[in-house]
Amino acid sequence: MFEHVPAWLGKVLRDARAGHGKLAVARLGGEEALHAGGFRLQSAAFVDGERLDPMFTADEEDACAPPLEWSAPPPGSRALALIVEDPDAPGPEPLVHWLGWGMEPRAGKLLEGEDPPVLGKNSAFQREWLAPDPPTGHGKHDYVFQLFALDCPLELAAGSGRGAFMEALEGHVLAAAVLTGTYERV
Repeated sequence: MFEHVPAWLGKVLRDARAGHGKLAVARLGGEEALHAGGFRLQSAAFVDGERLDPMFTADEEDACAPPLEWSAPPPGSRALALIVEDPDAPGPEPLVHWLGWGMEPRAGKLLEGEDPPVLGKNSAFQREWLAPDPPTGHGKHDYVFQLFALDCPLELAAGSGRGAFMEALEGHVLAAAVLTGTYERV
């Protein structure tokens, strides 16, 4: 979405960012939900806080989502839901790169390029992985993978967007697992 922003404009907008406080996990789960019951999210493709391989970004023609693996959610979990957001995007809300649910509430994984069973819409209004494409000169962006364990089945229509997702999860988060990858265009 931002690959055509000229470098000079990326530098001017360097401080214009939605902010980490607007991430889904900050609004829905908070610190007490993070890693509750030992719930963890990881990837064989990158270490938490480290750079994403360009093969997962818009700098590659056939970019796909990285593989993910999670531990068992806490007892009482009835559903899992995933959102990947860029809180460093220049806008009022984080940019949604991936939105999905329907994974069984147990330890599991998504293989490289594999989608969750049900997909919502990303910020480009499509039901797919929106490859990271930060503006040149804007600085490092975080891509925050957030997996939520819920206390009830998720009643949400396929193709729903972030607003409906956030509303459906409100008050139902038992635990959250977070994994962050970074990317920057210079």
